[in-house]
Amino acid sequence: MKTVPEMHFINARIVTPDRVINGSLHVDRTGHISDIRTGNSSAPGGHDCEGAYLIPGLVELHTDNLEKHFSPRPGVTWPAKPATIAHDSQVVAAGITTVFDAISLGDVIQGSLRKQHLKTMVEALKKANDNAHHRADHFLHLRCEVSCESALPLFEELVNEPFVRLVSIMDHSPGQRQFANPDKYREYYQGKYGFSDEALETFIERQVAASQRFSAPYREQITRFCQERGLPMASHDDATEAHVEESAGFGMSVAEFPTTLEAARLSHRNGMKVLMGAPNIVRGGSHSGNVAAADLAKEGVLDILSSDYYPGSLLDAAFRLVEEDNHYDLPTAIQTVSLTPAESVGLTDRGSLSPGKRGDLLWVSCDAEGHPHIRQAWKLGQRIF
Repeated sequence: MKTVPEMHFINARIVTPDRVINGSLHVDRTGHISDIRTGNSSAPGGHDCEGAYLIPGLVELHTDNLEKHFSPRPGVTWPAKPATIAHDSQVVAAGITTVFDAISLGDVIQGSLRKQHLKTMVEALKKANDNAHHRADHFLHLRCEVSCESALPLFEELVNEPFVRLVSIMDHSPGQRQFANPDKYREYYQGKYGFSDEALETFIERQVAASQRFSAPYREQITRFCQERGLPMASHDDATEAHVEESAGFGMSVAEFPTTLEAARLSHRNGMKVLMGAPNIVRGGSHSGNVAAADLAKEGVLDILSSDYYPGSLLDAAFRLVEEDNHYDLPTAIQTVSLTPAESVGLTDRGSLSPGKRGDLLWVSCDAEGHPHIRQAWKLGQRIF
């Protein structure tokens, strides 16, 4: 086992799963937390946290941030290795020490760069992992767009990669789930791709037809494969009781971005961890016009936050959550970005400041307005930021 220098953090406000402790924390030579104590410590060579917070490294289950580094502008393709390293640097700077890179299998836009970049992105991630170029731990999250003909073949090609640790099932066709409101669908896709009115209607007809043909059989085949392999699964954009019952029947452990309060309540009741976007908290609502994450927090059914498209939102949202009108104190809010996402996908070695857990740590101070700033970060006891 690789050893690291012992670390002793003193004068810290240590955020454990159930309380905030003013005290010290020790990381042993294996990079794991060995001791947490209350009160002052005068350990020689200790890292003085100056009375600021010490929290667990963040665990991100769903971010498409990697794609933006491969295609930073329309028509621009960035070289794979620097794109991957730049993405890793950005998530680490956001306090994310474990990241599930969400790769979309299938795209609603024919001939898009997303599909062209798919294999390149996966190979670049593998090489970076193998060569220890990453500072964060990277896993793959396969986002299966089951309304696309290519989704199942791509899934079968990639699912046996050893760092695939999560699979989600999506259908972004119009008239249901995220886009139950057809006006919001038109607004989103016409604004994003510049369709004329006529081209948009043709596009909508094509998406509805594809969903009717592929969605149900692909959903069945992909979920059955994951059940047989014990691979964690997530639903996506469930909106109705029928959606939730189907997801629960498939054995999904995470409910990503439920679009209604009803679906979130039912998912929570069925044992699925409800995941919402951190940007939803920071911005004060959903950009698609669906249920606000803050409303789910009021109901006590918000379990996990994800940075989704903006890595820097994750820590910010956790601290904002404490200020909202709900029952989330700081330990509970921090769990939404650390312990709960880790446990929901079977990562039991990280996610909390507890003896025996990995020494994945963030030293965080808040400014006069209460905004959190990451001063330093460690993974397995080694400083990475």
